[in-house]
Amino acid sequence: MITGVHSLIYSTRPEKDRNFLLNILKLPNVDVGNGRLIFGLPPSEISIHSSTKNNIQEIYFMCEDINHFIKEMAKLKIMCSPIKDQGWGIISKLTLPGGGKISIYQPRHARPPQMKIKTSSKKKAVSKSKNSAIHKK
Repeated sequence: MITGVHSLIYSTRPEKDRNFLLNILKLPNVDVGNGRLIFGLPPSEISIHSSTKNNIQEIYFMCEDINHFIKEMAKLKIMCSPIKDQGWGIISKLTLPGGGKISIYQPRHARPPQMKIKTSSKKKAVSKSKNSAIHKK
């Protein structure tokens, strides 16, 4: 039924943030036209938390070693907030070049197995526009 998740990051300086995902995090991507890139992500997970309001979502990048990640970002002059131990994980906030913040954490909680995607037996034709090209770093 579900085959993936498409997350959005809104930015007042989208080109700077796209360049960060492309050149610093080196995420694979596809150009869907007009310089708009869609980035591939590693396996993901989702959870539901209690709240007094609906329509609140957050994005957290996960890493294996947050201390190493922050040191690598510091070498590139990318700011991260001080590390906080939350019990379930060790967390920091990374400041994107566009000024927004993304949480990054080293999980300590159990991780679910990755969902298996069932594909139909029929192969679907995929059309590529002239402006579309896959970029892998």
